[in-house]
Amino acid sequence: MKIRYFDHAATTPVRDEVIKEMLPYFGIEYGNASVMYSLGRNAKRAIKKAREQVAYALNADINEIYFTSCGSESDNLAIKGFAYENKNRGNHIITSKIEHHAVLDSCKSLEKEGFNITYLDVDKNGIVDIQELMNSITPKTILISIMYANNEIGTIEPIEEIGKIAKQKNIIFHTDAVQAIGNAKIDVKKLNIDMLSLSGHKFYAPKGVGALYIRDGIKVRKLQDGGEQESNMRAGTENVAEIVGLGKAIELIYNEFDNYNLKLKELRDYFINSVKNKFDEIKINGDMNKRLSGNANISFKGINGSELLFKLDNFGICASAGSACSTSNPEPSNVLTAIGLEKEYLDGTLRFSFGKDNTKEDVDYLISKLVEIIK
Repeated sequence: MKIRYFDHAATTPVRDEVIKEMLPYFGIEYGNASVMYSLGRNAKRAIKKAREQVAYALNADINEIYFTSCGSESDNLAIKGFAYENKNRGNHIITSKIEHHAVLDSCKSLEKEGFNITYLDVDKNGIVDIQELMNSITPKTILISIMYANNEIGTIEPIEEIGKIAKQKNIIFHTDAVQAIGNAKIDVKKLNIDMLSLSGHKFYAPKGVGALYIRDGIKVRKLQDGGEQESNMRAGTENVAEIVGLGKAIELIYNEFDNYNLKLKELRDYFINSVKNKFDEIKINGDMNKRLSGNANISFKGINGSELLFKLDNFGICASAGSACSTSNPEPSNVLTAIGLEKEYLDGTLRFSFGKDNTKEDVDYLISKLVEIIK
């Protein structure tokens, strides 16, 4: 049975070009980047190249990029590491109610240690209220952490406005951009972003590698003890092959940015319009204009979403009920709850996220099976 994959927000397949770039570092170029002989120097050069590729994609400086294991680690290091290092300046952090759990749980952990956290509301489309953000700022506010784009409903937040406010108030601004890489052109200097988290497996690099941008001059406390890798920011031998893969993948995705996003948007809009024509009692969640190109989050009234997913899987269709990081949680999605989605739609919410290999024929097959199962 052919697999039709519509869950690229959960993870993406690794591109052939990325695998090819990585392969030497599993065998021939197996050196540890911390050693002095040629094998080690080759590994160090490969990491430097990947750092340059990430920095170029973000318009950052090469010394501002730190490699991690994933987006969640990057979020933890940014939020906790900054809070611990700067608690003498203040103990107040502002975030939103629809953040990824790596951000929310980091903030909850800090609350137990005496930090004061403000969780901003969002409107029905998942957009934070700029006025509420400004009203929440106090003399003790040291950090604002608002995601670039939501992982469930695809809404893109007013990042430029938030960055301006943070800069004017001398507050550090972190954004979880895990879903945005490849789907938005990000200039950290223009947008006044001070820290940014990303994860390779969202843009056709392998799982298990991410990065954190930290603007030069910002002090962040190291959370892992051990060696002095990553400019003494993260202990542990570098995962050279996967770092190389991340660098190649981010270079490729931005080289193809316009065509890639145009294709995803066309597939998404075709799918959403088709579903609207086939079903009456549905809701499209998230802002339709300020939205990730490949995201379609749809709620079917009175439908059991988990059962629908299993039935789709029987036809070789892969989709999601929400964030892949929280699918084992029986509680309603914090995102859908925050946007005020009615109870009769909550259980029937599915996320379809499109990728570079999807076709119109794949989408037609998906629509036909949704009709067959639901009706």
